[in-house]
Amino acid sequence: MANLVYKRVSIDQQSTARQNLVLDEAGIEDPVVFEEDPGTSSRLHPLQRPKFRDLLTYARPGDTVHISEMFRLVRGTGHILDVLDVLHRDQIALRIHDGAFSAMDLTARHPRTGELLSTVKFMVQTLAAAGELQRDLQRELTYDGLRAAEAKGSKGGRRPAVPADKTADVRAAYLEGRSIAALARDHGVSRGAIRTAVADLMPGHTAIEKEEVLAPKLPVTLDMPGKVADFLRAVDLKPAERAALDQGVTVRRGQGYTLRVTAIPAVHRQLLARCQPLDGTPDTPVIPAQRKARREYENRVSAITP
Repeated sequence: MANLVYKRVSIDQQSTARQNLVLDEAGIEDPVVFEEDPGTSSRLHPLQRPKFRDLLTYARPGDTVHISEMFRLVRGTGHILDVLDVLHRDQIALRIHDGAFSAMDLTARHPRTGELLSTVKFMVQTLAAAGELQRDLQRELTYDGLRAAEAKGSKGGRRPAVPADKTADVRAAYLEGRSIAALARDHGVSRGAIRTAVADLMPGHTAIEKEEVLAPKLPVTLDMPGKVADFLRAVDLKPAERAALDQGVTVRRGQGYTLRVTAIPAVHRQLLARCQPLDGTPDTPVIPAQRKARREYENRVSAITP
C-alpha cells in the first residue's frame, strides 16, 4: 500500500514550504511525491494536470493520496466530485491533512448503492461553495483596485516576459528558423512568452487577420459555460481574448455558473478554438461534462458566425 503525496502551487512565485510542513508533521511513511510544475493553475481540471495524471497511472488499489489541503487538488464542487468518482473507481483512498476537509472521510460510500454518502456530498458541496465565494470576493476586490489604479493613471497587467530590448532579436531569430523552445531556453522565459513576442509571425496569423477584417465588428454577447471559462483562464490567450474573458460577467446557475462574454465574432471563434482540447486528445482523458460544455458554447458561437 503506497502513500502518494500530491503538491501544487498556482504561481511561479509561490513555494511548497507550507505544504511540506503540514505533510512532514503528518509523518507519512515512504511517500512517493508528485509535484506539479510551478504555476499550474487551479482552474485546470485535476484530471488534466500532468502530475496528477501520472499519480493516477502509478496508483494501485489500496493506495492513499495525501494532500496538505483540499484546494491544492481541486477548485470547485464539480472538480471534487469528479476526482472522488475516479478515486472510488480505482479503490484509492484520499487523506487531507489540514483545513475544513481534514476530519472527513470523503471516500465514504453507501454500502448497498455504492454512491457517495449524501451527508458527505452535502458537506463537500457546502465547503466548496464557501471556498468559491471567498475567491470570487477576492477577484472582485482585485478588479475594483485595478480600476481605481487605472483612474489614477496606472497601467495594469503583466510586464512582457521578453524585455523590449530583446524582442527584435527574438523575432529575427524566429524568422531565421530558430524554434520557440530553443528561444525560450536562450532567454530564460516560457514558450508562451516567445509565442506572444512572435505572434504575428507565426503560421496562420495572416489568415486570422483576414478573417477578422471580413467579420462584423459589432460585439456580440454570448453565455460561455463555466467549465469552458475555467479551462480558458488557465491557457495562453491573446490580449483581445484575455480582455474579453476578464470583462465577462459571472451569472450563477445553481452549483455552477456561466460567463457572459461580449466580444466581436472573431474573438468568440478564437476562444472556441482554444478550448478544443476539452473534446479530448490522445494524452488527455475526456471529461464528459467539459466536452458537453464546449459543444454548448460551439453551438452558440456557430449561431452568430456569418
